[in-house]
Amino acid sequence: MKNFLIILTLLTLFNCSDNDDIDLTLYNEKLTVLENLNNGVPVSDVVASVNEEDLIGLEFGGGHIYYVNQMRGTVMIAANYSDLGPISWGDHFDFTNSQLIGDGKQNTLDIVLGNANDNSNVPNGLEFGSDNYVFKIVTDLDYRNFNDWFVPSKNSAEAIFNNLHAHSLGDFDTSIFYWTSSKVEYQPFVISFNEVFDGEAFLGSCFDTNSVIIVREM
Repeated sequence: MKNFLIILTLLTLFNCSDNDDIDLTLYNEKLTVLENLNNGVPVSDVVASVNEEDLIGLEFGGGHIYYVNQMRGTVMIAANYSDLGPISWGDHFDFTNSQLIGDGKQNTLDIVLGNANDNSNVPNGLEFGSDNYVFKIVTDLDYRNFNDWFVPSKNSAEAIFNNLHAHSLGDFDTSIFYWTSSKVEYQPFVISFNEVFDGEAFLGSCFDTNSVIIVREM
């Protein structure tokens, strides 16, 4: 009996030691992808350890993952923010920027900087007159404990449609139009998640009011 108690004590000590040695911030193949992410495993480590398909659609980081950037070891996350209601674009001025996935952050920053200028005297320019416009609101937004949101580029908006909405993820509204942060001269790209548009963004007008999807990269 005494020997049995000694063995049981040693096994308990070894088991405790093994548990203490587990570093939850290292990728663990025995856990799900989401469990690893929630444990604080760096996104770059997770991305390097699994297929893209294992990440797409997961609810994480304030929204749903819709794109994996293998080169940067990051994921793009989208959330519907149509509760904001129809909101204005801002100043009207000539500006062409990127349509690529991941460039929405720089697009959003550049448009906010453009709005800070006096656009009343530029060709076909128009001052909106306040900070109550979509890019400034999103830049200043603190939502679901994150404050690094931006407006998606054209290609990002289309990826959100294809990778999330087409799979019934994200609760996007099919009855409204969403802004993107991509622009050609005086016209911004907008997108509708109604299937009749096939998930393709198209040129709209800065004078409209539309809703917004917010995205972040991590």
